[in-house]
This record gives sequence, structure tokens and C-alpha cells, in this order.
Amino acid sequence: MSEAPEELRYRDSHEWIELGKEIAAVGITDHAQGELGDLVYIELPTVGRVVEAGEAVAVVESVKAASDIYAPVSGEVAEVNLSLESDPGLVNGDPYGSGWLFRLRVRDAAEAAGLLDAAAYRASIGE
Repeated sequence: MSEAPEELRYRDSHEWIELGKEIAAVGITDHAQGELGDLVYIELPTVGRVVEAGEAVAVVESVKAASDIYAPVSGEVAEVNLSLESDPGLVNGDPYGSGWLFRLRVRDAAEAAGLLDAAAYRASIGE
């Protein structure tokens, strides 16, 4: 069974975001990294980029496929995880910790109400 921490919110496209923070970390779920396999490259967004909820923001590439990563909510990219440039496998080993992708300065926290909670996300992936 894939991990899905209760304190996060999820998109059905397998991104997660922290709740209740003005600048919130975003990453991909344990389920997503497991489906992709070993990540070999991650294209991170530019700090300062303004994104809309649902917009493609980053790309993760594995030996199997490349996948777009979508912004869970609207905001401005405040920070990117530069450690992933040299070690994209951090996402495979710790998708909810050291494998975060970027941090968003959240524009409208109310947008998170449209995201899935952990139970709904687990149900969406058949767990």
C-alpha cells in the first residue's frame, strides 16, 4: 500500500501539497514515484514563476517515461529543491520529505478545498 500522509492534500494527477502554510512544499506521491520507477532527471520550475492551479510546472523523467507535474493550487514558485538536480532519486527514496520538488507562495488557500484528502486519494488509486 502506498503512503499518503494525512496532513497533505492531493491532486488526482498524483501531486501533493502541504496545508496551512503561506509557502507550501509540493511533490509527487509515493504511488506516482513507484509507478514511474527510478527517476533520472527532474526539470524544475523557475523561482518567481507565477502558476495557476492545474498548470504544468515541472517534468520528472524516469527510465520508463516523462511526466508533467501540475500545480495543486495557484501561486508563485518561491523555491526549488536544487538537491534533485544531482540526485533525482531523492524523490524515489523520500517523496514526502527530502524529495519535495518546489515550494509555492500560495495565492488563495481556499483552492486547496478542491483537492483530495488522504483517504480520497488512496481510494482514487484503488487502495
